[in-house]
Amino acid sequence: MTYRTTLDLLFKSQKFVPNYKCDSQKNLMAIIGGLGPDTSSFMAESVHVYKIPQLTYGSFAQEDFQITKLFPLYCMVPKEEHQYTGLIQLLLHFGWTWIGVFASENKEERFLQKLQSLLSQNGVCLAFTQNIPQHLHLEDLSELLDSVSIISNNLMNRKSNVFLVHGESITIAWFISVMFLRDPKNKESALFRNVWILMNSIDFILLGIQKNWDVQLFHGALSFTVHTRDIQGFKEYLQVIKPSTHKDGFIQEVWDRLFECSFSNTELSSTITETCTGEENLENLPAPLFELQMTGKSYSIYNAVYAVAHSLHEAVRSKSQPREIQRVEFPNLLSWQVLPISVCNDPCSPGSWKKGLEGKQFCCYDCVPCPEGKISNKKDMDDCFQCSEDHYPNKEKKGCILKLVVFLTFEETIGIGLASAALCFFLLTSWLLGIFIKHRDTPIVKANNRSLTYTLLVSLLLCFLSSLLFLSQPGKVTCLLRQPTFGITFSVAISTVLAKTITVVVAFMATKPGSQMRKWVGKKLAFSIVLFCSLFQICICTIWLFSFPPFPELDMHSELQEMILQCNEGSTFFFYCVLGYMGILAIASFIVAFFARKLPGSFNEAKFITFSMLAFCSVWISFFPAYMSTKGKAMIAVEVFSILASSAALLGCIFLPKCYIIVFRPELNHRGQLIKRM
Repeated sequence: MTYRTTLDLLFKSQKFVPNYKCDSQKNLMAIIGGLGPDTSSFMAESVHVYKIPQLTYGSFAQEDFQITKLFPLYCMVPKEEHQYTGLIQLLLHFGWTWIGVFASENKEERFLQKLQSLLSQNGVCLAFTQNIPQHLHLEDLSELLDSVSIISNNLMNRKSNVFLVHGESITIAWFISVMFLRDPKNKESALFRNVWILMNSIDFILLGIQKNWDVQLFHGALSFTVHTRDIQGFKEYLQVIKPSTHKDGFIQEVWDRLFECSFSNTELSSTITETCTGEENLENLPAPLFELQMTGKSYSIYNAVYAVAHSLHEAVRSKSQPREIQRVEFPNLLSWQVLPISVCNDPCSPGSWKKGLEGKQFCCYDCVPCPEGKISNKKDMDDCFQCSEDHYPNKEKKGCILKLVVFLTFEETIGIGLASAALCFFLLTSWLLGIFIKHRDTPIVKANNRSLTYTLLVSLLLCFLSSLLFLSQPGKVTCLLRQPTFGITFSVAISTVLAKTITVVVAFMATKPGSQMRKWVGKKLAFSIVLFCSLFQICICTIWLFSFPPFPELDMHSELQEMILQCNEGSTFFFYCVLGYMGILAIASFIVAFFARKLPGSFNEAKFITFSMLAFCSVWISFFPAYMSTKGKAMIAVEVFSILASSAALLGCIFLPKCYIIVFRPELNHRGQLIKRM
């Protein structure tokens, strides 16, 4: 039919003679049509042989544009793919992610194939897809009722309030009939209070009995249409147009259908009793039946006519001047005051994430609270995420809060307690040192090497002061001095205790007749022991500081809501080497003192040294499991407590008994008691 009609257009005048022009005065210069791609391509196969340009104002999909490469076919509207892009932007702008689709049955498959991938990529799902038959057969009541039922069920989808319609004008007319038949008395029910989005450039036409329906079904719908402008004089032309001014019969036929009247010479005169006067006014017709404004398709036809006219004009002039293309700016889309919600389920609030439901589309999901330590700060997040290391989640798991920087200080309770204890022991040690200096010439002070006694008291003073380094804010200098100062001062103290013990043993061994130990009796042996043992610890600390020096760092993981400023030891190996060496000296002192505890003499220090080393070792043996099982400030508190406890054990066990005799029992502090036998 298309081929024959095209040939009639080309060659039929008084009779049909293909490929011959019987009237040289009538030359077909161009064809303008709005038919579908299939029909247009069939026409193009014929007219391109005769080099006749063909212009179309219908919408073409991407694959349909291939025919324009084969034939002289020019499209006056943009490609259909541009509408898909605009549709995606529209849906995302209003947050419509759960929509229904109605499409004409001859285009449904291709339309959905193109559109569905774009929807999925942008997080939009189809609640349903329903094809619309191209033709409505009112005589087939069962088929009609089935269509009404299926479409009605889809329209009652409460979660989907946005419907996309894809089809031609005749398809929309059929769709109007089905929807109106659902509830013809209730316009509000027909509207369904939904949003309708119409693809393609659709003319709203009414057919047959639809003219008498009070149909405002698509009132307020969104439609993709070709850009139009007001044409000067167009409305005035429609206002004055009369059938009497047009003798070709076309206007008379339009008049018959619009006003449901007939002229005496028309075919409708047998069925319509009312006679047309010719003075009817087009302005009195309802808008769905006739529009006084130029529609998108009409504007495309208008442009096509002028494109042909300008082309002919240029061809006559045998010139080619560059065309000036005017860019048309679309106005900004304004949001509606009241928008429907069209989603499968309510969006997930911040603090939760979307968990897909098995067997359902990704637009349908459950909202699951974020796990501990993670947050989501936006709606409908696919997953929760962790805060940065210096932040922690709030209670609602909707945001992150900056962690506070903390460290063991003098201001908090445990810091005040440890610092007060350190100062008290420091003052007590200073008082004892003063007592021993004041009574330096008494036998009890002179016994067991007076210089070692002073060295031990001074080293204990430094031990108590070294604990204060652990209670100050960690910095570069503090971290460098903290552990080496503690290790060296304690090594001097324990070395001094070891020297005092060895001195007692050597002194009693030298009293035996013929003993070779007499040459070792004196201050040289004691100070050699202290110097050697202390220098070895100093060497360990020096290598530690030059190879792996301690440095301040932030511990962001031990506490959920705090960052702990602490000293990184640099090398755990050297840290335990320092503690291990101190343990070796302490064990050696304990063993020597244990075997010398029964030596005679009222002022034999071996017994006191045995008890002091036993207490010292007990403290540091307990230190290791406590230190390894704690973190942050508690770890520092354990080390400070161990320093104070072990230093206090040395001070109490060795010096308090002597101080008691010097202060409260001065009668025992004389030479006779010193040489008295048990």
